[in-house]
Amino acid sequence: MIYCEEIEEYIKFVEENPDETDDEIKLLIKNIVKPTLSRDDVFFDEETFHNAIKYCEKWYYKLFPYQKFAYALFFMYDKNNPDIVIFPDILIVMARGNGKDGMIMPLANFLQTHYYGVKNYHIDIVAMSEEQALNSFKVVYNMLEANKNIMKKYFYWNKTEVINKITHSILRYNTANAKTKDGKQTGMIIFNELHAYEDYKQINVYSSGLGKIKHARTVTITTNGTVRDGPLDEKLSMSKMVLNGENNFLGLLPIIYKINDLATVDIPMKKFLETGNKEDIDITVWVQANPSLRYMAILKNELIRDYIKMQKQKSYRVEFYAKRMNLPQQDEEQAVTDWKNILRASYEDIDKEIPREAGDIDGKLAIVGIDFASLNDFASAGFLFKINGEYIWRQRTWICSKNRFFNDIKFPFANAGQEGFTDFEITNKESIDAREIIMWILSEMVKYNVKKIVLDTYRYKLLEQIFKEFGISVETKDMPYGLIRMIRYPASIAAIVAPRIEVAFAEGKINIGNSAIMRWAINNTCVKDGKDGNKKYEKIEPKLRKNDPFMAFVAAMSVQELLDEEIIYV
Repeated sequence: MIYCEEIEEYIKFVEENPDETDDEIKLLIKNIVKPTLSRDDVFFDEETFHNAIKYCEKWYYKLFPYQKFAYALFFMYDKNNPDIVIFPDILIVMARGNGKDGMIMPLANFLQTHYYGVKNYHIDIVAMSEEQALNSFKVVYNMLEANKNIMKKYFYWNKTEVINKITHSILRYNTANAKTKDGKQTGMIIFNELHAYEDYKQINVYSSGLGKIKHARTVTITTNGTVRDGPLDEKLSMSKMVLNGENNFLGLLPIIYKINDLATVDIPMKKFLETGNKEDIDITVWVQANPSLRYMAILKNELIRDYIKMQKQKSYRVEFYAKRMNLPQQDEEQAVTDWKNILRASYEDIDKEIPREAGDIDGKLAIVGIDFASLNDFASAGFLFKINGEYIWRQRTWICSKNRFFNDIKFPFANAGQEGFTDFEITNKESIDAREIIMWILSEMVKYNVKKIVLDTYRYKLLEQIFKEFGISVETKDMPYGLIRMIRYPASIAAIVAPRIEVAFAEGKINIGNSAIMRWAINNTCVKDGKDGNKKYEKIEPKLRKNDPFMAFVAAMSVQELLDEEIIYV
C-alpha cells in the first residue's frame, strides 16, 4: 500500500468538505486514486515528488493542497518498468482564474532539472494562439529573470525557449503551423485551453513525437468553453467512463473541477441579491469549479463581479457558466436546444455513447427533406420517420472541398468513415453533382413508403430538370398526390415548425443516430424572433457554421403530419 501524506490530506479534505468538491473529484479518488495506491505493481517516487514541491515553492509560490495532490500523481511509475508512468494522459479542468499556468508551469520547469534527472526531457507548450502559449511560457521565463544571478548557472533562456544546462531539456512554446512540428522528440506536451480546439490536426502532429523519451506524458489543462463535440468533449466523455470504474487502459487521469448543476451556481448569491450585504455571500459551492477560491480573495471578488455582470448582461451568460463554472450552457434565447438534448438525440446512453438505433424502418412511411445554400458549398438530404411518437432522421451531406471557406470550417472532415462520421462525403469537383443527390434519394426510396419530397422553390428550380427526367411529379392543386412539395415561403416554415421541434428535443423524441455532422449542424443554428413576432432559423455564423443537415430536417418536419397515419391497401 502506497502512502503519500499530501494525497491522504486531500482525500480527508474532500471527505470533510463534500460541498466544496464535485462528483468527478469524488469519483477520481474512489475509482482511480485509491485503487492505484493499493496496487503492488506501482512505484511512487516519493523523494522526487518532495523535491518537486520544494523546488516549486522556493522559486515560484506556495502550493495549494489540491495542487500537491495532483503533483503526487505525476510520480507514479510501473514498478517493473520505471520508464513508464502510470498516468501518461493527464487532464486538468478548472474554471478561469484558478491559476492553471501557475499550477502546471513550475512543475514543467522542475521536470527539466537534474533533480528530476531525465536528459533531453523536452517539453512543448501547445496553444491555439500565441498569447495563450506565451502566457504559460512567461511563468518560467519571469522566474528566471527575477533570479538571474542564480539561475544562469543552470539554464540558458530567451523569449522562446528555456534550456537546462545539465539535462539539456528544452521548454518551448508553439503556435506555428503544426505541419512543421512533426517528429519532435518530446517528453511532455502541455495542451493549453483544449476547449478552443475544434479538430485534432495540431494535437495529432505534436502527439506523434511522444514515446521516444521515457516518462512520456500529455498534460491537458483547460477551462471549458463553447465549442461542442470537439476534442475536449471527447476527452470529457472518455473521462466519465474511467471515473465510473471502466478499465483505464489509456492511463487517463481526469482531474475535473466543475459545478454539478445550474441551480447550484445561484446559491451563494441569492441572499446577497436580496440584502446587498456581502456577509451574506457563501461561496462554498463555487469551490467545486474553483479549487483556488478558498485561498484567493481576489478570485472571490472577480467571481462576484462576474456573476452580477451576468445577471445584468444576458449576453455574458454563456461565457460565465462555461468558463467561470465549467458548466457549458447555450443561450436559451438563441439555441435550437441545449447540447445535452442534442446528445440525447444521438445516444441511448450519453455517458457510454451507445447510439440511438432506428429499429426496423423498412417499408415505413417517410418524408424526404432537402436543403442547400449553394451546390459549391454544402448540400443535405434525409429521410424522416415517425414511429411510436419518435421522429427518426437519417441523412446524407455532400461537401464541396473547392469552396473558398472549406479549409476554415471547423469540422473534423478527416474522420470521414469512422464511427459517427459515415453520413457525409466530400467532393473534390468544382461543385456538388445535383444528380448524385437525387440518385442517392432514389436508391434509398425503394426501401420506404415515401409520402413527400420537400424543398423550397429556389432549390427545386436547380433540381427541376433531374426530377423530371425520373418522372417525379410536383404537388399542385390539380395534382395533390404529386411527390414533390415546394415550400414557397421558407421563412414562414420556422414559425410553424420551431415550437414542435423544441418540444420534441425537450421530450427526447428526436433520434438522429450517431451523426457528428448532424449534431454540429443543430448546434450551428439559432432561433430568432422576427419583427412579426414569428420564429426564424439562422446560422450562428454565416460562412463557417453550416446548418444544411438541420435545415433539411426542418423541411421534412414541415409536413410531419403525413406520417401520423399509415393507410394499408388490401
